[in-house]
Amino acid sequence: MVNCRKEVESLRAYVPGKPIDDVKKEFNLDKVTKLASNENPYGCSEKAKEAIIETLKTPSLYPDGNCTKLRNAIAEKMNVETNQLVFGAGSDELLSIIGRTFIGPSDEAITCTPSFAQYSASVKTMGGKLIEVPLINHTYDLDGIVDKVTDRTKVIFIANPNNPTGTIITEKEQLEFIKKIPSNILIVLDEAYYEYVYDDNYPESLPLLKEYDNLIILRTFSKMYGLASLRVGYGIAHPQIIDYINRVRGPFNVTTGAQEGALAALSDEEFVKNTFEANKAVKEYTYKKLDELGIDYIEGHGNFLMIDFKKPSMDLFVELQKKGVIVRPGFFFGMDTYQRVTLGTKEEMDTFFEAVEQLI
Repeated sequence: MVNCRKEVESLRAYVPGKPIDDVKKEFNLDKVTKLASNENPYGCSEKAKEAIIETLKTPSLYPDGNCTKLRNAIAEKMNVETNQLVFGAGSDELLSIIGRTFIGPSDEAITCTPSFAQYSASVKTMGGKLIEVPLINHTYDLDGIVDKVTDRTKVIFIANPNNPTGTIITEKEQLEFIKKIPSNILIVLDEAYYEYVYDDNYPESLPLLKEYDNLIILRTFSKMYGLASLRVGYGIAHPQIIDYINRVRGPFNVTTGAQEGALAALSDEEFVKNTFEANKAVKEYTYKKLDELGIDYIEGHGNFLMIDFKKPSMDLFVELQKKGVIVRPGFFFGMDTYQRVTLGTKEEMDTFFEAVEQLI
């Protein structure tokens, strides 16, 4: 039998949300509402759909390995240089590449827990050690991270908003934190849910790139833009950081359909505005319903909420599936009485609450 590297032996494969068809078959259901993976319930821009379909005319051609058109559009929109951008098959691929680029055996990286699972995989795959600092009040403990910095620290991961708790660190907190970190440590600012935030204290990170060359900001087209199945995300950083990452990145890692779909989605500001407003309205509606039912929750800044049902998460997870609702059990995050629930349409949330009221 062929053996894997010792670093891989200790890893656990990522467990994705359960597919709708599997739940239908298992519980003999005609309709299932999926609120498990923080997908956009409003789909994607019609402009993006048209652009994607157009690319099907030339499937035999390799994609543009430099994502030139998308690169130019984002550079203009974000007011950065084109050599400050790198693209991946989702921002999670970029996390993996960051690990392969900057982490080696005996190196350390730091994040908080619970947070996005891919931070751990990107570090441990390379033989590095991930130092995990517990959240405080469900929020990143930045002082705790600073205390764990050593001469072995190479990367720090910050999810803002955090997944799974949905909490944010403020602009003031972020700046004070960055000032305390040595300039030879890469700080990854993972802003996958950036477009959903409307809190005035949320940081605008892009201007910091002019002063701090040890930052990389990650964003994605999977959430607000509704292109999760296409896999396209990007990083913004100092050109030298981008150059290092490009030495490890595969040559054709973002498909033509993903590039053209993202380019069209980026231009459809009306779709983004409508999704933003719809998500905000549904979040407020969900807060109200939870308050009426006396159910605790963590106020979130993305398109999902962590809801505390005060009972083992796997038990309720299964019972909700039987009612045709898929959520993400807090068991996976070490928050065993919680469920992470994507904010769907109002109709989907009504379906969720109908099931919940039958079970609590």
